[in-house]
Amino acid sequence: MHKRTVVGTLAGLLLGAGLAQAQTPKVAITAIVDHPALEAVRDGVKEGLAKAGYAEGKDVTFVYESAQGQAPTAVQIARQFVGDKASVIVAISTPSAQAVASATKSIPVIFSAVTDPVGAQLVKSTEKPGGNVTGVSDMAPFADQLALVKEITPNVKTIGVLFNPGEANSVTSLAMIKAAAEKLGLAVVEGPATKSAEVQAAARGLIGKADALFVPTDNTIVSAFEAAVGAAQQGKIPVYAADTDSVARGALASVGFNYKQIGLETAELVAKVLKGENPGDLPVVFAQGTDLHLNKGMAAKLGITLPEALVAKAAKVVD
Repeated sequence: MHKRTVVGTLAGLLLGAGLAQAQTPKVAITAIVDHPALEAVRDGVKEGLAKAGYAEGKDVTFVYESAQGQAPTAVQIARQFVGDKASVIVAISTPSAQAVASATKSIPVIFSAVTDPVGAQLVKSTEKPGGNVTGVSDMAPFADQLALVKEITPNVKTIGVLFNPGEANSVTSLAMIKAAAEKLGLAVVEGPATKSAEVQAAARGLIGKADALFVPTDNTIVSAFEAAVGAAQQGKIPVYAADTDSVARGALASVGFNYKQIGLETAELVAKVLKGENPGDLPVVFAQGTDLHLNKGMAAKLGITLPEALVAKAAKVVD
């Protein structure tokens, strides 16, 4: 009897441990491509959940998949996460969010780094998303960014904008950039690229047409950012970026969001959902606060003098 009791107790303990493990929430994270800004969001999500009391491996498990810039792969990942019955799916970038939102109407979906969630048909409204989707928007401060262009390079008259016309996020950004540029007396010329392999050619095509290049938060362009910078350097014109992480990669300057902070804000929504709140009842969060990043090394290469007042207030200066 004693031996049977011990065996039964051990079996019960093992079963209990298995049930506990099975009940550990799974947060599945996906992004359309790997680049510093999106990776910062992913890291921010994990760090934010840890701060909220969700220790990795104990209170929550994480799965991460990148679509490597391929929309069909984003769809496959979404279906995989749904099939694996993730507790919450975090979709970083518009294409990934659209793929996940189309794959499930029951599993909570928290998007991040999406410029226009309504335009991308992810939510009915930002105040009352409805359904199973909400998240964090990185609607960029384009007016401030173009004002920065004018402040650093006042002789710039035409901005060449690199973008992916097949990404809803980028089409919305282009329209907003044009509106902001018009108010500042700047002309805009488009440089479309539907995949990363086309970015260098698109940038070269703008040489002679634009006085400076501007890269919005477009994942196709940002994933091949160095190619755009190389083409711009050959044409001896600066590149400005909407995301600050691109400054260390060759942009002359950026005033934009800290994407690690966007990840932390995303984690707050994930934590609320894990605690039982309905994502459709949680308003979309708009990223707040901007940092100024400057690249003195690139300025020197282009023969551009950065205003001392800007350097003094920059959050980060790359030498």
